Amino acid sequence: MKRNIFKILMVGGVSLLAMTSCEKKLDLYPYDSIELSQSFKTIQDARAWNNSIFQHLRGRVYGLYMYSQDVQGDQLNATLDYGNRNGSPHRWDDSFRADDYTIRDVWQGYYSTMKNVNAIIQNMPNVETANANEAAEINQFIGNAHLMRAYLYHELALRYAKPYDPATADNTLGLPLVLEYDPNLKPARSSLKATYDQIISDINEAKTRLANVAGEQGATRFTIDAAKALEARVKLYIQDWPGAKTAADEVINTGKYPLITDAADFQDYWHVDGYQESIMQMFISQPTETANTNTIYLGWNNSLQKFVPDFVPSQWVVDAYENNDIRKAAYFKQVDIQISGTVYPNSWVVNKYPGNPAYFTGATTNYMHEPKVFRIAEMYLISAEAAYNMGGANEDQAQNRLNELRTARGLDPVASTGAALLQDIKDERFRELAFEGVRLFDLKRWNEPVVRRDPQNEEYINVTPAASFHQLNIPAGHNKFTWGIPTNDITTNPSLQGQQNPGW
Repeated sequence: MKRNIFKILMVGGVSLLAMTSCEKKLDLYPYDSIELSQSFKTIQDARAWNNSIFQHLRGRVYGLYMYSQDVQGDQLNATLDYGNRNGSPHRWDDSFRADDYTIRDVWQGYYSTMKNVNAIIQNMPNVETANANEAAEINQFIGNAHLMRAYLYHELALRYAKPYDPATADNTLGLPLVLEYDPNLKPARSSLKATYDQIISDINEAKTRLANVAGEQGATRFTIDAAKALEARVKLYIQDWPGAKTAADEVINTGKYPLITDAADFQDYWHVDGYQESIMQMFISQPTETANTNTIYLGWNNSLQKFVPDFVPSQWVVDAYENNDIRKAAYFKQVDIQISGTVYPNSWVVNKYPGNPAYFTGATTNYMHEPKVFRIAEMYLISAEAAYNMGGANEDQAQNRLNELRTARGLDPVASTGAALLQDIKDERFRELAFEGVRLFDLKRWNEPVVRRDPQNEEYINVTPAASFHQLNIPAGHNKFTWGIPTNDITTNPSLQGQQNPGW
């Protein structure tokens, strides 16, 4: 009798649902679905499953997966018209519980994708190939799945596990590791070290299998450069400084992704989806292959002909950019906003994601962009931070990498050393990666507080209670830097009971 599989998988629009047969002599399958093992037969099957990896990835970046942690951080203020959208993480109050939709939906999104990825890793080797080219395709597809699994587990660990400390990772709770396709598995949480050992193992497997998949600007599929970019990112977060620097430098030194130095080109890079600095950027196509959108920043109201944003940048954030910084005009603009019926002229809004007109479905923006998964500026910042932490003569290399990025963005180089250099690296990381969903994770791993300050105008933002909004001051190491395991998973998985994160 076939094993029951209750979870529906979507591959190229086909529903795959295995059914149980009690026939003694052969297994019968329903006429309108495909049993899992039967969906890995031909190279066409394999290609459909491989396509599903990138369909899922497109749905696991931007939107809720990006701005949730940014509204929890220190860069934004909620306007009076935000309608409590994303309110609980923004306030850090008792309403931010483990059953919050942010926590639930992000966890579910990553783990549901994991089922498909595990099915690919488990079954792709069974696909029949007719020649060496098809065999090479299968090898690449398996590499894609391993890299996707590493990406998913790293994103989960950033949110649902404590910061990685090499001295304590063996005794710190990590993630439930699911490495095979079996919807009935209900694993306990592994250690954080075991979680990251698995992530690194998957990256290494992907690097081997993708070794001949050359990187290129704006690649829409995984390449060897994307694998190294993820390696650099992961190793930064686990304090493997030499590993992070080596991986980041290898991508930089390809010379394929030169930093943008022109203001107009940089604005085009963000607003109409240029790809010069993109190691990987998702493919989208209207009307069916679309991406999540970052809708919270502009809130254009066509009937009012005004912007009605949910969140606006704090004044200190805007002021962190010098006027000759080419990022300032790309990330922000001053507009008339209307809040609670009153117009406030010349207010700063986040304009990093205004929507690419090529993807509009009407006369005005739908905020659609090609999500940038890995970009070269992050590699410069990783190389700089890792080099600084390696100490000694590496400090010069840290300063050089930092100044390469600063110069490209129109800023003067810095001559700082020691602790001042580290602060310059942190500040540049804040400026470069603003509103890309990493600020909270950086404060968490640096063991720094979340302190909101200097709003633009207290008249149109929420100020009551002040300690939950514009004057919020969360100490370093606060429990809610690390999200709670969703309540439903704790309830339905006996292995997770007693393993909830503190404070939830």
